[in-house]
Amino acid sequence: MQNTNTMRRTALSAAFLMAATVGLTGTAVAADNYPSRAITMVVGYPAGGSTDLVGRFVADGLASRLGQPVVVENLGGAGGVIGAQKVSKAPADGYTVLVGANNELAIAKLINKAVKYNIGDFTPIGMVGSQPMVLVASPKAGVKNAAEFTALVSKNPEKFSYGSSGVGTALHLAGEMIKEQGKLQMMHVPYKGVAPLTTDLVGNNIEFGMFVLSSGLPQIKAGKVIALGTTEAKRSAITPDIPALSELPQYKNVDINVWFAMMAPKGLPAPIAAKLKKALDETLASPEFRKKMEETGNVVADPKVDAGKYIHAEIAKYTKIVQFAKIEN
Repeated sequence: MQNTNTMRRTALSAAFLMAATVGLTGTAVAADNYPSRAITMVVGYPAGGSTDLVGRFVADGLASRLGQPVVVENLGGAGGVIGAQKVSKAPADGYTVLVGANNELAIAKLINKAVKYNIGDFTPIGMVGSQPMVLVASPKAGVKNAAEFTALVSKNPEKFSYGSSGVGTALHLAGEMIKEQGKLQMMHVPYKGVAPLTTDLVGNNIEFGMFVLSSGLPQIKAGKVIALGTTEAKRSAITPDIPALSELPQYKNVDINVWFAMMAPKGLPAPIAAKLKKALDETLASPEFRKKMEETGNVVADPKVDAGKYIHAEIAKYTKIVQFAKIEN
């Protein structure tokens, strides 16, 4: 009887070992042949926006390096959440990837309990790029720089408002970070996008606003709004003439931007992830890609940055702002 049980255990162990070996071999073969067909790159916003433009730049770069088409699928809605959710549930085979922004990857889950995924549901491939936001004033506000803005708002608590493109966006969080560090009391006015906010600022219907730098630059250059300061720790190389808010002592810790990252579903085999990472790194290093990014106000990410660690640090930063401002959506 003992010999029979021993034989059964031996047979079962051999079967498990064989199954594991077959599985590993299958994964290796899939990785060796990857990619053998078109890749879908999901962008959780309509065509023409900043995330869509960055996604298309990346798609072109990957396609030329991987030897297969990379098709951009715009799946707009809920501030990028619908697109990110689709990718989080897709097969982890490297044929569905996401180019997303901080809104859907790091902020949404903090302010909306209905969001069904979290950052652990993705395999980070790499950071792509970033750009600062910029605090602007309407002509009506009567201020020309961040110091005058701070003095005016400090002396008139609750009198002034700033607008953003919506509740819980990176622009909203940047505004609340400025309020918290400057000890300012201002009302936040959420708009349904940048266009109506721009109209109200130019029309002097609201005093201050937060823009992504690339969206604000046309109005700043035209003299229709006044740039008060950018939101990264240092001045942007794109606009070295606009001071960083952090140059003022009370805003020394203001460091927040809009960033873009490439992600795949959780469980992506390491060899496939490595191929995607290599293609992305080569894309980031190409002069053509860098030129496109700079022309749209973006700085290309350093390929050496660990995307997973970076995003987790950003989530910790956003958590503090959300708690301070009691933001819910």
